[in-house]
Amino acid sequence: MSLYFEDFALDSVSTSRGRTVTETDIVNFAGLSGDFVELHMNEPYAANGPFGRCIAHGALIFSISTGLSVQLNQIQETVIAFYGVDKLRFTRPVFIGDTIHIVKKVVGKEQKGVDRGVVTFETNVLTSSTNR
Repeated sequence: MSLYFEDFALDSVSTSRGRTVTETDIVNFAGLSGDFVELHMNEPYAANGPFGRCIAHGALIFSISTGLSVQLNQIQETVIAFYGVDKLRFTRPVFIGDTIHIVKKVVGKEQKGVDRGVVTFETNVLTSSTNR
């Protein structure tokens, strides 16, 4: 069962399962978003770029991270709305075959009435790879 506002403890940490990023993910995301930038879609072009091969879209990795968050089943049945993202940074490339997971830490809680509140998370997407 999902957690309610009062169930979240400051500084508590949750870790998701892993999810391997595939070429199909990248192609499907490009089709959905319309983002066909060659760094994501053209292997010969990307081979001459800063990462030496194609990388996943940052927005794709963010999207997968939201799914991994939902799969933690902390808020699936109790959330009213996705309030927003205050700071989003893409600090490392994610390649085809990389496995990502998220680590979420409760960094804030603000009561917004007698029956609801806002829980603020710091979420980090971590990558493990055997082909770096």
